[in-house]
Amino acid sequence: MNALLPPDYVRGLIDQGQKLLLAGDEELLSDLPAGCWIGGTTPYFMIKQHPQYSRENIHVTVLPDFVQSVDIRQYDETSIHRVYADAPANGISFIIIPAKTTTHYTFALHAPNFESFAVRPLIGWISGVDLKKPGFRLPKAYNGMNKAASENQAVVMHITLPGDKVADIGIINLFSQGTGDQIVFPDDGFRTRSAYINGRLQNYRDYLLDKKIDTWLPLVADYHGISINTSIREVNERQEAVEFYAPVFSHLSYKHARPVTNYSNRFEQLMPTGLEQHLLFACNCILNHRDHESYSEAPPGIPGPITFGEIAYLLLNQTMVYVRIIDLSIPA
Repeated sequence: MNALLPPDYVRGLIDQGQKLLLAGDEELLSDLPAGCWIGGTTPYFMIKQHPQYSRENIHVTVLPDFVQSVDIRQYDETSIHRVYADAPANGISFIIIPAKTTTHYTFALHAPNFESFAVRPLIGWISGVDLKKPGFRLPKAYNGMNKAASENQAVVMHITLPGDKVADIGIINLFSQGTGDQIVFPDDGFRTRSAYINGRLQNYRDYLLDKKIDTWLPLVADYHGISINTSIREVNERQEAVEFYAPVFSHLSYKHARPVTNYSNRFEQLMPTGLEQHLLFACNCILNHRDHESYSEAPPGIPGPITFGEIAYLLLNQTMVYVRIIDLSIPA
């Protein structure tokens, strides 16, 4: 089940002992009983073909009965490096990290260097808050076993699958590298002043302004054959700097993405056939809604939270990520 449900219904699922992934408003999540669930804050959701803003309902993913075991853990910036090593040999780990925290930044910058990185599947999202009320509350991640709400720690649900089932993580990214300048950054980080543009070091803010770059289009790098986006958060004219939603890395070569027209259709073209039949969980970046107020040009409605960053092994931007369960006992 992937659905937006009223809190009373969610309480009933928890009382039944269901294993749940939850997303919703802080007041709703804080009022739930203890149980086998993890959750994160967001008021934005994809429901069928209609994105929704809701502070009255909770998005619920019910994990299937064949899940063999569940281990919920919390990690901070000093322990997040264990997240892959702690995962079961055959299973999947779901992670929620509050936005703009030291744990968020540590994971984003260093995940590829963690022990057992990408050996075992990890998927999840960055929790956030109502964009209409910036600063009113902080993003949170919840450990339902003890009802702990953290403003800094990641919460992870490690689940074990039976031997005849495996988890398959996918990324839907409608962006690809454009034909423009090659960009290399001198340092890793979420912020930069300078960049090597076709080998020449210059102020990156000035470059964006001079070239009139559409900063809704992300930077795109080839990461071992996969196109990885880094979205621009702010062009800070006063400080002559540029800030990002995910880090840039000095060892990668970037280009600004080529423009996309009718990106709802593009998402549909990239979506695997029959995905919804085997879908376990999905989330979609709020940046894929160019106008989050009206949700114009909304991508297709695979249900799930609309998030402030997606995790499919590492931190991503402007993507949809999903996991489906493959039954090995059924011939392909």
